[in-house]
Amino acid sequence: MRGGQGAARAPVLQFTNCRILRGRALLREDLWVREGRILDPEKLFFEERRVADEQRDCGGCILAPGFIDVQINGGFGVDFSQAAEDVGSGVALVAQRILSHGVTSFCPTLVTSPPEVYHKVLPQIPVKSGGPHGAGVLGVHLEGPFISREKRGAHPEAHLRSFEANAFQDVLDTYGSLDNVCIVTLAPELGRSHEVIQALTARGICVSLGHSVADLRAAEEAVQSGASFITHLFNAMLPFHHRDPGIVGLLTSDRLPPGRHIFYGMIADGMHTNPAALRIAHRAHPQGLVLVTDAVPALGLGNGRHTLGQQEVEVDGLTAYVAGTHTLSGSIAPMDVCVRHFLQATGCSVESALEAASLHPAQLLGLEKRKGTLDFGADADFVVLDDSLHVRATYISGELVWQAEEARQ
Repeated sequence: MRGGQGAARAPVLQFTNCRILRGRALLREDLWVREGRILDPEKLFFEERRVADEQRDCGGCILAPGFIDVQINGGFGVDFSQAAEDVGSGVALVAQRILSHGVTSFCPTLVTSPPEVYHKVLPQIPVKSGGPHGAGVLGVHLEGPFISREKRGAHPEAHLRSFEANAFQDVLDTYGSLDNVCIVTLAPELGRSHEVIQALTARGICVSLGHSVADLRAAEEAVQSGASFITHLFNAMLPFHHRDPGIVGLLTSDRLPPGRHIFYGMIADGMHTNPAALRIAHRAHPQGLVLVTDAVPALGLGNGRHTLGQQEVEVDGLTAYVAGTHTLSGSIAPMDVCVRHFLQATGCSVESALEAASLHPAQLLGLEKRKGTLDFGADADFVVLDDSLHVRATYISGELVWQAEEARQ
């Protein structure tokens, strides 16, 4: 129960001796939590005449909004694109294991698959709040099958599709119900893509541009139709060219609708994107950068052969390839590693690195009032970090859901 007399009687938790990320700055302030929400202490003092019921000393650590991963294909042996009998248990395992990496919400991602896989899997991944059981599910990210053959990357060519005469009906026939979907990645150069983009965004689904050979004009027209995201910038798209910068050109385009903001995903694992490219993107459009892991089922398992949907993936050291090729196939770096690498590679501020994994993905999904922020009234989903940005503890709705071993002593 939230609000009213019940809320006033609920215990108040005060986190002290910390620096909290709020308003793009690290502030030496306490964080107050009640009933899973961030509390305004002035109202507590002056209107309710109350103090905290419990104080927790954070030892000088950073408190940042919980990380949000909008592109994760699986991990720890779980493949979201496999039509298992009990998909939910696999999602639950990943949700629990990513807590140690500071992730409090995520979008399970399905790569290009045959329709029967979507029809079986999607109903089994409902939107779900996070808690001690694991990170919250914000909705599914469908990456494909409406993408470019030339830029399919690790997606199986046999299952790629284009839009038929009844374009949006074709989408529904392919995916089945869209009730649990929050992001769809497609190639905007496909015929009839604009009516699909308009239909998806009308349903509140975020449309992302990726795995595409679109030129800048086609990309701009897609944004004018409602697209708002770019899937793993630089990867699986035409390279930047000074006469036609392609999708990359959206970062500085002057032909976007007034007030519209383009976001773009970056895989900062040290493999997918050269540090110089990370710096170029960040300096061109820092407020749109969204860190994603694009993690594959091999995350957390080490070298060997694993799956990614209909494909076999081989992991060698820090890199995952489509087996028998040199085609990159997602990442095996968790979100906290991506945050640290991004900070080191770009030389950006700690605040900027943390917001790229929290505030920006929340803004992309229109959740910035509740997620990705420690403003008053927001969900108390946050991560406790040391100065080197290693995760010490993770909280969801003000409840401790993971703690580093050394922090327990």
